[in-house]
Amino acid sequence: MSDRYQDFTHSALGQLLVGPLGLPDPPYLDRYTAGAPLVDGVVGIGGTGRVVDQLPKVLGGLGIAESTAPEALDRHNPGNTYKGLVYDATGITTSEALVGLRDFFQPLLRSLAPSGRVVVIGTPPELTTGSERIAQRALEGFTRSLGKEVGRGSTVQLVYVAPKAEPALASTLAFLLSPKSAYVSGQVVRVGSTTTDAPEPADWLKPLEGKVALVTGASRGIGEQIARVLHRDGALVVGVDVPQAASDLVTLVEELEGDHLVLDITAKDAPQRIAHHLTTKHGGVDVVVHNAGITRDRKLANMAAPTDGSADRWTSVIGVNLTAPERITRELLDQGVVNAHGAIVGVASTSGIAGNVGQSNYATSKAGVIGLVDAFRDELTDGITINAVAPGFIETQMTAAVPFATREVGRRLNAMSQGGLPVDVAETIAWFANPGSSAVNGNVVRVCGQMMLGA
Repeated sequence: MSDRYQDFTHSALGQLLVGPLGLPDPPYLDRYTAGAPLVDGVVGIGGTGRVVDQLPKVLGGLGIAESTAPEALDRHNPGNTYKGLVYDATGITTSEALVGLRDFFQPLLRSLAPSGRVVVIGTPPELTTGSERIAQRALEGFTRSLGKEVGRGSTVQLVYVAPKAEPALASTLAFLLSPKSAYVSGQVVRVGSTTTDAPEPADWLKPLEGKVALVTGASRGIGEQIARVLHRDGALVVGVDVPQAASDLVTLVEELEGDHLVLDITAKDAPQRIAHHLTTKHGGVDVVVHNAGITRDRKLANMAAPTDGSADRWTSVIGVNLTAPERITRELLDQGVVNAHGAIVGVASTSGIAGNVGQSNYATSKAGVIGLVDAFRDELTDGITINAVAPGFIETQMTAAVPFATREVGRRLNAMSQGGLPVDVAETIAWFANPGSSAVNGNVVRVCGQMMLGA
């Protein structure tokens, strides 16, 4: 769906009006195209801690050019521009030492290219004590504020890396420093220690080569883009959708040379049928994406249960969005269908974090998806992970039907001043699905352009 206001702001007349009137000025965002380098430019590195010395090797392995030379990071060298800046803050152990953030970033921010990337690396506060815990927690305020300042389509993230988990940083930096994270900003990601040795992808451009990925609600919208991105990354996609969407589903999976299963995920035998299909036809599954979801919006005072026994607005939304993913996940795990180092990804929503008028049922279900991550993350074995994305305002057929004024508010109330695209959600899911992300477990990452309110 076209954003006409964004197009207007980039016209000659728009540029004359936006600044003087203080209007939102949504930039065009760089997004990843297949085969392109992960970072088209140089990444500046700084900081003092346990990670900084390993960063050149990690970035080099991803084909990312980096620079730590003092003269290259000199504020008096205006010829240098940076596509990314990475600062190791794990060495900050007191509040006084937080000044290092200012001293590194302030001289360089004007040299950050449009759609640039900023990543701060810290230590999980819960793994520290005393003054260090205070200082590490303070990093969240810094990155979230900077994310709302940098502008021009740039993003800022905080990555808490557990001690000894430094070698597992590659997939996360590949995502956060690349155009794949175009609509992700102001997020806190935790990379924890892992007890299993998951092999890094042989090809970072095809990290899912030889893997099988299940995507529910795959026939259109966000689900279609998830299927396309996972296929681009090398996966054989098994799409699932309801009988009403069978035609679109078959067309898609035939194009992607994948497989499909037509069923209602809320059916009593759906988990067993999915498990049987994956086991008999594919020998298991490596990636499970619970994307299928519905809305049945209405204020709670007007959401009375029907008297004829039909499915109502409350139970249908909870059933599709939450109960079905829980039942399917449990069945696949209990039967051992999810392969070692597999990834389970739920699709939550910023509505489940901040709430929304007329969406008590939907917000409940999506907050429950976050609970699904919390419930399963500590019981998983064999290197299997579970994470969730929480999309904000994404341009889909559903949001196209939203009243104009409501739609414009949804688009503009974030640091990017625009709605996201389905591919932005898909790219985040592909990062979670990457075998190199085996130490990324129990995270909920918002794909919302850094919402200004509520979340």
